[in-house]
Amino acid sequence: CDDASTDETVSVINQFTRTLPIILHLNEKNLGSVSNFAQAIDLCTGDIIALSDQDDIWREDKLQKIETAFQRNPRAGLVFSDAEIVDEKLNPLNRRMWDEVGFDMHKRKLIQDRALDVLITGWTVTGATMAFRSEYKTLALPIPTNIQMIHDGWIALTVASVADVVALDDTLIKYRQHNRQQIGAPARRPEPAKPTTIEALKRSNPLSELHSILETLEQRLLDHRNEFDCRKALAFAGDYARHLDARANLPQRRLNRVPTILRELLTWRYHEYGNGFRSAAKDLVS
Repeated sequence: CDDASTDETVSVINQFTRTLPIILHLNEKNLGSVSNFAQAIDLCTGDIIALSDQDDIWREDKLQKIETAFQRNPRAGLVFSDAEIVDEKLNPLNRRMWDEVGFDMHKRKLIQDRALDVLITGWTVTGATMAFRSEYKTLALPIPTNIQMIHDGWIALTVASVADVVALDDTLIKYRQHNRQQIGAPARRPEPAKPTTIEALKRSNPLSELHSILETLEQRLLDHRNEFDCRKALAFAGDYARHLDARANLPQRRLNRVPTILRELLTWRYHEYGNGFRSAAKDLVS
């Protein structure tokens, strides 16, 4: 889907259509990246959808590796990989995306059984590394614009709500880092912010943003509960939202906060959705 580009994009793609089975859709007017993404996904008719929106370089065996992962895991709805971060001339920067976004060994094990706990922040899965079964596109679309979550994070979250997730510990793309991209990998050292680079991949969502994401996810699941088994994900979203509500509405007086904090500790929600006793102590004294 060409979003009313004004450069040579269309002519370049037309050269590929001579030898490859490419279908080119031209937008009459610019829709913006999110709406164009949703449109492209909706137009897909194959079994697996892989996003290609970037100036990054795919490894030649990327799709083969992803297809094999789906074949070996019939319950998997989403597959994604790590990425090697390079500069605009493809020179290695000795950085891997999973390290940059904090997708450590603990989270890699957690994603096998509790993917929503990992993906709820929206900053783990890089769109250029992922693919998902097309049967779940009705759950992901339309992509919401009222939450602080980029499209690939939302797609990963919705698919993970009803299907298994497979993380391939392999750098299947070279992720190009430069100053003009819409979203870039986070810098290791503090640097002056550039207006076209979002250093959000390493961030943690404020409680209010998480609550908004959970509410949006819960409503989407309710709308599609007749199509998919959403019970586990709905329980997660509801329980997590109740915990955030409790923390957001703590009394002003610290002593009066104790019953609520104790209840959230006894139900283990501080450990499920926060940093355990550290989060409880922070709520008590802040």
